Amino acid sequence: MLWRVLNRELRVAFRSGMEVINPLWFFLIVITLFPLATGPEPRLLARIAPGIVWVAALLSSLLALERLFRDDFLDGSLEQLMLLPAPLPLTVLGKVTAHWVVTGVPLILLSPLAALLLSLDFASWRAVALTLLLGTPTLSFLGAVGVALTVGLRRGGILLSVLVLPLAMPVLIFASAAIDAAGQGLPVEGYLAILGAMLAGSATLTPFATTAALRVSMH
Repeated sequence: MLWRVLNRELRVAFRSGMEVINPLWFFLIVITLFPLATGPEPRLLARIAPGIVWVAALLSSLLALERLFRDDFLDGSLEQLMLLPAPLPLTVLGKVTAHWVVTGVPLILLSPLAALLLSLDFASWRAVALTLLLGTPTLSFLGAVGVALTVGLRRGGILLSVLVLPLAMPVLIFASAAIDAAGQGLPVEGYLAILGAMLAGSATLTPFATTAALRVSMH
């Protein structure tokens, strides 16, 4: 069932290509504009790069989150998914995983370009890639709860941001700290362990929280 949901969501996402490209385009625009605004001085760019990368990644994730359950809600298939004999948390897990594959994995693939634009060395780029690998799925899982709570609202985008941003702050803080530590030659394993614990906790708990939020929103 998990594979069927994942396969269906990926086919739907790639069919509407612009909704896949828009978050990536936004990420690239932010990464590109900062060097133009602050100047090409490598030390300055490397110093502010952790915040730039993760603010761009967080906003890109928010940009793509709203469609997680929106299309299913509009065409009525969300109610059908809730009536399936398969456990709804498993369906939610499949949808969130597909969302991350479409929006999070491309950010990891773009990380070498981001490192080049922001004058990062190899150790800092490695930290960027690892924090994106651990942090972006966490953002997807946490965001799913907010999307589920606002799925029935006509203009839920602002409320979604208010709900999700406070939950995402720890990911932003520890991921940026890991990149900063890597740039100074300090160990990053502790930060990565914290990000891994956040991912494990969100992957375990948020499918059930999202399920409960969907049931509240649909009734």
